[in-house]
Amino acid sequence: MNHLQVAQEIVARVGGVENIEHVEHCSTRLRLSLYNNEKADQTALEKISGVLGVRLNVQCQVVIGSEVIRVYDAVKELVSGQTSPVQTQPQPKNTRVLSVVVDFIISVFQPLVPAIAGGGVLKSLLLLLDALGWLSRSSSTWKVLDNIGSAPIYFLPILVAITTATKLKVNILVAVSAVSVMVLPGMAKHLADGAQFLSLDLKNVPYASQVFPAILCVLFYAQTEKLFNRYTPSSVRVFLSPMLSLMITVPLTLLVLGPLGYELGAGLAKVILWLYGHLGFIATALLAAGLPFMVAAGMHKPMLPYAISSMSQLGREFIYLPASLAHNIAESGTCFAIALKSKDKAMKSTAFSAGISALFGITEPAIYGVTLLHKQALYSVLAGSFVGGAFVGWMGIQAFALVGPGLATISIFVSPENSMNIVYALAGVVIAFGVSFVSALMLWKEKSMPLPAEAVVSSLDLVQPVEGKVIPLEQVNDDVFSKRIMGEGIAIIPQAGVLCAPASGMIVNVFETGHAVSMLSDSGIELIFHIGIDTIKLNGEGFTPRVVTGQRVSVGDILVEFDVDALTHAGFDPVVIMVITNSERFTLEPEPAALQINHRPVVMTLKESV
Repeated sequence: MNHLQVAQEIVARVGGVENIEHVEHCSTRLRLSLYNNEKADQTALEKISGVLGVRLNVQCQVVIGSEVIRVYDAVKELVSGQTSPVQTQPQPKNTRVLSVVVDFIISVFQPLVPAIAGGGVLKSLLLLLDALGWLSRSSSTWKVLDNIGSAPIYFLPILVAITTATKLKVNILVAVSAVSVMVLPGMAKHLADGAQFLSLDLKNVPYASQVFPAILCVLFYAQTEKLFNRYTPSSVRVFLSPMLSLMITVPLTLLVLGPLGYELGAGLAKVILWLYGHLGFIATALLAAGLPFMVAAGMHKPMLPYAISSMSQLGREFIYLPASLAHNIAESGTCFAIALKSKDKAMKSTAFSAGISALFGITEPAIYGVTLLHKQALYSVLAGSFVGGAFVGWMGIQAFALVGPGLATISIFVSPENSMNIVYALAGVVIAFGVSFVSALMLWKEKSMPLPAEAVVSSLDLVQPVEGKVIPLEQVNDDVFSKRIMGEGIAIIPQAGVLCAPASGMIVNVFETGHAVSMLSDSGIELIFHIGIDTIKLNGEGFTPRVVTGQRVSVGDILVEFDVDALTHAGFDPVVIMVITNSERFTLEPEPAALQINHRPVVMTLKESV
């Protein structure tokens, strides 16, 4: 993979560097906070070589897979290399309050995971080594390594200060200085002895390992920084503004914001405990079954504040990570069963590689490449997730490190008090894998639908998908299509608002707005249909999809009905584009075959490239 080229294409398709507010990544996804989501071309993003999938809601999430860090580094370099700072862009972000809150949560908590996961897994491995008698916890080596693993959680307020200040684009070092006061050993002792500030009592709060006090502190500091930067003279601003900000922010944090944040974290943990106490193992089972949809939408990330709070407050977590273990292994079991049973070489390869990734805690390749594209796979994953989740919930297993559960990280379920915790976790792995594997073997069926007899020739033929005048792509008023950036194809000026399948195959994606559909033909042709130019702005008005993702279609089946007159009256070009996104695999014949398939003329004839 050419990481720089992929990064350049992604940046171009999301509206350029001037539209990017913030960049981060998780284990498989590049996460972009955009000033204006409407500038992102989801269709074009999904067709970039190396991109596995795209989710455009609160953030623009581009699924890359194992190469995400290198692509992230390249994107970061492109963004940081722009001539004018992003924060000076005048265009406001047109999102709802809830979207802004979710984006803030993801931006603050997601970057914390590698440090917390690294330290947590190290501590869990040490517990395992002690249980096996290979390295005693009384040894000096064990204690040194244990302190290394404990550091990320203990200094969590400092890490949170960094991520929050980065998100708010304020001075990171001053923000860290403000939060550091709360974890100073001297301040902790002073609070324990009964501290006061201007005769006001300071509450004795154990700020080490806390999250929300640091967030509230930096949020308030951001306001003081803006105020003092505006009104302090430029000649003394370099020290006067930070000094005044610290003098106001830290005391107010110790008096009000810190105790408030501490109670917020404790309250969040209590709510989860209450839910678990009332729903029991059903809560874990339902969460496990819901994770395929949550992960696909990127909405599992708002669970991070709870999980991190639980780890810092209780030193363990007992719903989200056990549920994730059941779901991850169920994805793996389903994929391995499909790889075993499928006769399609491409499906075998996809399912096998996705199964390995899911087995080690990375489920995006399985979700996007297998689960959501096939109902039988989805049903199998749901069965394995629910049953496996119910078992681990019933046995009350707990996780002691925040990292994606899988075989490589199974040590996070080693408990210092309960030796059976890891045993029950392994049993849950077997159950989730077994149920999903057997379900997939029973449910998986591949339907082969041959092309009509007149189409079975040495070439590959595509019939005209829309009634109207066929024109070359060069005449389309959109550079993405006219310059064949996405691939070879044709365009049609429609006379009737009915888009039909030009070949038999499988629907890969139906866009929410209904203006675009992608499919894979039985002959391996990857097609995308785009109705109109910039019609995504209509938010689905005038479009009625007649197919769903994963549905099989035959030549001539209706894909989308649309109102040509409404598009024209709204000022949009109604041209319909059909593009072959893997056209490098084929050779386009100069003249299409003089055939009709299901009473529709052939408009493109292809041959496999040798």
